[in-house]
Amino acid sequence: MNPILKVDKNTYHSQPFYIKATVLLVGFYLLISMLSIAQDIIVPIIFAVMIAVLLHPFVNFFERLKINRVVAIIFTLFLTFMITFAIAFLIFRQLSEFGKSWPILVDKFTLMLNESTKWISRYFDLSQWKVQQWILKAKTDALSFSNDQVGQTLFVLGNWIVVMLLVPVYVFILLFYKKLLIEFIHRAFVSQDQKQVSRIISETKTVIHKYLTGLIIEAFIVAGLNITVLLFLGIEYPILLGILGALLNVIPYIGGLVAVALPMMVALATKTTSLYALYVLIFYYIIQLIDNNVIVPLIVSSKVKINALFAIIVVIAGNALWGVSGMFLSIPLLAVIKVIFDHIDSLKPWGFLLGDSLPDKPLDVLPVIKKIKAKILK
Repeated sequence: MNPILKVDKNTYHSQPFYIKATVLLVGFYLLISMLSIAQDIIVPIIFAVMIAVLLHPFVNFFERLKINRVVAIIFTLFLTFMITFAIAFLIFRQLSEFGKSWPILVDKFTLMLNESTKWISRYFDLSQWKVQQWILKAKTDALSFSNDQVGQTLFVLGNWIVVMLLVPVYVFILLFYKKLLIEFIHRAFVSQDQKQVSRIISETKTVIHKYLTGLIIEAFIVAGLNITVLLFLGIEYPILLGILGALLNVIPYIGGLVAVALPMMVALATKTTSLYALYVLIFYYIIQLIDNNVIVPLIVSSKVKINALFAIIVVIAGNALWGVSGMFLSIPLLAVIKVIFDHIDSLKPWGFLLGDSLPDKPLDVLPVIKKIKAKILK
């Protein structure tokens, strides 16, 4: 072997700390840039992988009934499509009725704001005319879309339609070539411990399956509770607001705030007293307590738990990187990353950092600090 081409394995580890940090930061920047550029390719594939993992037990069930694998996959996808279509039809029907009443709701909300304007202008010593002009502008923007906004909305809708068409194709291929893909992973990591590779694959499938199954059950329960509360309070569009609230609740921490804001706004615009908005806030808070303390621990909880700090960070980062899709994908992706970290010795500290389990007794950090200081000064 040419000595010029011979590379010392310890070359990277022997470099000063600032060089290694620079290499890591540049690599991280390039990775994020690639994920952002290839969003239209990567996001549908990730959704397809998660759906394939979720549907895999159903395909196996039909195969055990001596049904051909291709027919079992097609039948499973057909049942999934019919259930999704029924839910989507119900939501769009409610949205259509909500859209017809939107101008009326805006007028009622504007009248309420006008009454509040007088108090605000007196209390904060503001010009009532300026506040009313701001409200009028906001009302105009809410009732009309510019050509650019219409074009942007159609572009986003077109992208979602493309994704919805691609995902079933990807799911079918992933389910059909499951054994091939798993064998490829084993051969790609042939130099590693094959038992460890099998454990990572098995736990990754378990985490995704448990998370998605629990999430679907949680969404149905929360939607039922939301609809019951809104019907009890007499808030308009209870089915639409209840289902949207349950879907938004899937997004950790941030989704719950938006979910309660929508019915509160409808209550303020349609009810004669603002107390109904307060009632909505109280009941939704009770639902959140039930969800966080009963439903999530019993149904959604799995062996991999992410602490609240990193959960919030990845949700915000996912939104910045891939928009709404990134917010939905952030938590399961982070859970998969934690599974991988937990099975690689050099990455186990990072897996521990992502988890929510606290150590029984604090470690002696003084030697660690001394090592870090020595590397920085090196």
